[in-house]
Amino acid sequence: AIVWQCRRTADIVEGLKNRGLSQIICDKTGLIPDAYFSATKIRWILDHIKDGQKRAENGELLFGTIDTWLAWKLSGGKAHVTDYGNASRTMLYNINMLQWDKDILASLNLPAAILPTVIPSSKIYAETANEMFEGTQIPLCAIAGDQQAALFGQACYNPGMSKNTYGTGSFVLMNSGEKPIISQRGLLTSLAWGLEDKVYYALEGSIYITGAAIQWLRDGLKIINTAAESEALARSVDDNGGVYFVPAFVGLGAPYWDMYARGTIIGVTRGTTRGHIARATLEAEAFQIRDVVDTMRSETGIGIPVLRVDGGGTANSFLMQFQADVMNIPIQVAAIPETTALGVAYLAGLSTGLWKDTGEISTKWHSQATYEPKMSADQRENLYSNWKRAVERAKGWAVN
Repeated sequence: AIVWQCRRTADIVEGLKNRGLSQIICDKTGLIPDAYFSATKIRWILDHIKDGQKRAENGELLFGTIDTWLAWKLSGGKAHVTDYGNASRTMLYNINMLQWDKDILASLNLPAAILPTVIPSSKIYAETANEMFEGTQIPLCAIAGDQQAALFGQACYNPGMSKNTYGTGSFVLMNSGEKPIISQRGLLTSLAWGLEDKVYYALEGSIYITGAAIQWLRDGLKIINTAAESEALARSVDDNGGVYFVPAFVGLGAPYWDMYARGTIIGVTRGTTRGHIARATLEAEAFQIRDVVDTMRSETGIGIPVLRVDGGGTANSFLMQFQADVMNIPIQVAAIPETTALGVAYLAGLSTGLWKDTGEISTKWHSQATYEPKMSADQRENLYSNWKRAVERAKGWAVN
């Protein structure tokens, strides 16, 4: 197994770019070539296990994202499947033709036989193996990636409806309807989900480091004991004191896609305190999300009048208010914060007839809090322009 944050395949990605394949891959998969996605990770694994390529070609090895592995285990090895959403995140799936792309597979010398069958997100596709639950066979009736499930759980069923999840990283998704919008400005186009005979697309901005930066304050700098303490520490100062933190620990994701950017704290003076560092860290989360939302607005022409949010960061009221301020739109915190689990439960309920359709599900969505913007336009744009300056200084640092 190899995780999404691993950057060991960056050289393979550079090889694809040097061969002039970037635009081809983007047009077919909706993704920007990056080590974030599965394709180059598969190549790396086959290169680093004994006889990997030969065993894959002989049918001895199978590939899957975590959903595929879970389905395989739960079904006792009967279901080697994934859904449209997860398939679209491998950088191997043609989101226009709805099939694995032979040309991209060939460019990485990956055998198609290792790939799972792609199925709708809401579908009874197998049952649990007899030995799993003392002989009781339970239907397996939904598959979804975490962010697609969160979009579904946030009831973003109409084009333009958008959500952000605050976790280790942050993921802004917009429902773009039944036709893909291929970004020219650093966003990703993915399949959101498949329902019966239709597929729905999403525009996404993936941000590598948001909540993980708070963890770094705790575990690395040791200026807080718990993540929750970051709010009080940030409130201990009146403003950021001119300090900006670009948390590019593993590069920058959307909309910059700079694998060689690195973490940068700028504007530090003798007057800088722990409070300024904590505040700059929380503000960086909000700035990165504005980066993505602004790009979505400009590329789609859709206004995004409100952003629905979930995840651990929503417990931080300073962050939520600053998010509303820096974006100048209301932020609605979902009443049920675990929207990923909720979304896949909704998908399972649709396949088993518990709910009739998404219209019925949408009536169940409620917010627990709404944060309205309070900051002046001058202050907002001054803060954001300084953030953009800081990002430019973080770019390309790791290039020899």
